Amino acid sequence: MKHLLSIEQLSAAEISALLDSALELKAARGSHAQPLAGQTWAMVFTKSSTRTRVSFEVGIRELGGFPMFLSKNDIQLGRGEPIKDTARVLGRMVHGAVIRTFAQQDVVDFAEYSGIPTVNALTDDEHPCQILADLLTVRERLGGWEGRKVAFVGDGFSNMTRSWMWAAKRLGFELAVASPPACQPPADFLATLDAPNVTVGSDPLVAVADASVINTDVWLSMGQEGQLEKEQEFAGFEVNSRMLVDAAEGHIVLHCLPAYRGKEISDETLEAHAGAIFQQAENRLHAQKAVLVALCAKH
Repeated sequence: MKHLLSIEQLSAAEISALLDSALELKAARGSHAQPLAGQTWAMVFTKSSTRTRVSFEVGIRELGGFPMFLSKNDIQLGRGEPIKDTARVLGRMVHGAVIRTFAQQDVVDFAEYSGIPTVNALTDDEHPCQILADLLTVRERLGGWEGRKVAFVGDGFSNMTRSWMWAAKRLGFELAVASPPACQPPADFLATLDAPNVTVGSDPLVAVADASVINTDVWLSMGQEGQLEKEQEFAGFEVNSRMLVDAAEGHIVLHCLPAYRGKEISDETLEAHAGAIFQQAENRLHAQKAVLVALCAKH
């Protein structure tokens, strides 16, 4: 693994190895090696962030490196410089890069032209770091996903949903997506995915029935705020106690945050499952440290 650009590009073995490493790093926090000692990692963010920025800055420092945060206003990307030119400059000065942006192709191009390890910290297509943290939480809370059903309730073609679908494809667990018809993945994507263990429907009660893991996320992704017509499509998709009646015994609810209580999840439900949700948030740090260690070893 030279880069982490998507869950789609990872194998089941690579995912498992990253999760094993994350568990080891979490258990040894404060006493593990510092493989990034002497390295500077650029954090190029054209989208704002709380969990992603904090977890990467802390993780890079704990591994001995120096994080350099660069917003779009700090560099020439904000004035129209092509990503491939920025990449070729940074690639000669820093040791790795974490990119949080809109277009997936920008991350792909940065990795190609920079020649340094590159991490996708979120694009409109995928959010691989979040899914690794989610899978780590499932392993810690439930012992794994084997033989369990996972549900996703919300936007059926968001970066989170796409990443979960690729994770299901790679790892083989059952994934049921419930989404308004207008927000479901197109047929060509599902044909490319080619995963019979992934189902898509419009009834959240059917998706959640017998599910051990219930995921949700904001209905309007970053950059879509103000699209009230789209938000109105999600009437009846709030994850709440009524929706969870037929979920599997001992189920957990996950939300990658930030959450809009009273929209995609009720306040009562978020608080009832806060232990898992904020463990999930913490696990961004440990999963991403595992990614950084893996990339450092390959570079």
